[in-house]
Amino acid sequence: MLDRRALLRGLAAVGVGSVVAGCSGPQAPDLARLVLLTGPPGAVFREIGASLVAALKPHLPRTVLTAQETGSSVDNLRLLADGTGQLGFASLDAIEKTRTSPAGLSAVGRLYDSFMHLVVLKESPIQSFKDIDGKRVSLGAPGSSTGFTADRLLAMTGVRPVGSQLSQTDAANALAAGTLDALLTLTGIPTPAITDLARKRPIRLVDLTAEAKALAAAFPGPYVPATIPTTTYKNVEPCQTVSVPNLLLTRDDLGDDVVRIVTETTFTEVAAFTKGHPEASHINVRTGIATGIVPLHPGAAGWFRDVKR
Repeated sequence: MLDRRALLRGLAAVGVGSVVAGCSGPQAPDLARLVLLTGPPGAVFREIGASLVAALKPHLPRTVLTAQETGSSVDNLRLLADGTGQLGFASLDAIEKTRTSPAGLSAVGRLYDSFMHLVVLKESPIQSFKDIDGKRVSLGAPGSSTGFTADRLLAMTGVRPVGSQLSQTDAANALAAGTLDALLTLTGIPTPAITDLARKRPIRLVDLTAEAKALAAAFPGPYVPATIPTTTYKNVEPCQTVSVPNLLLTRDDLGDDVVRIVTETTFTEVAAFTKGHPEASHINVRTGIATGIVPLHPGAAGWFRDVKR
């Protein structure tokens, strides 16, 4: 069993820049196909997934790599379990819903945090979460982490919007067109769909301080009160909300050599992800092992162990 506390102390003294490249070793693994399950249009999972697949291709030259669009976390957990994909992103709250690590799955590492956004047009009368009661609100694409967390919030508060299940891009377009009153989404910051929306229409983020505290109290672990900074979206004020860590998961039966390559690429080629995706700058070797109840895959654990030496 990997001693995570000791490893974290060791990693604190190690910078990403000190890691030696060459993750494919003397010979790249002979794997025919590798599918990374990502997220819906306009979402950070989808954008980061495409960047990761591009970064992996030189290290797995004999492998057909695919970034597969999905509904997001809940969808990815299901598709990983049934073997549709071997890698996938998921938020920690969706993973921890049963308080046990998902059978047959382990972690490559912790990546960055997602932030809950409640987005409205600037002139909207909606000032709080309770104000979406009876309003037309997108509650996330089917199978998304947004939908999972939204269900928890609605159950806790008794708020009953007229919900729809839209991707971030479709929801942002509907909000701009006036066919939605609000957009709820749990995503990295900045998220492309909201960035584009802010260019088209003046928008606001609704304060979720009370909801953040309620989630953290009811479900200790994955939920942390947080702030979306003023620099995130142009002409949009900062906002109090809740954040959730995201993990890169893998099937346990994916080979240690392949997972080691994926781990090293993810944590040492951050510059490839950061270009155009500021949230990816938070991918950090020091926090990568903080995967909650999900154990590291042996291939990932071996890489992190070697990094600390």
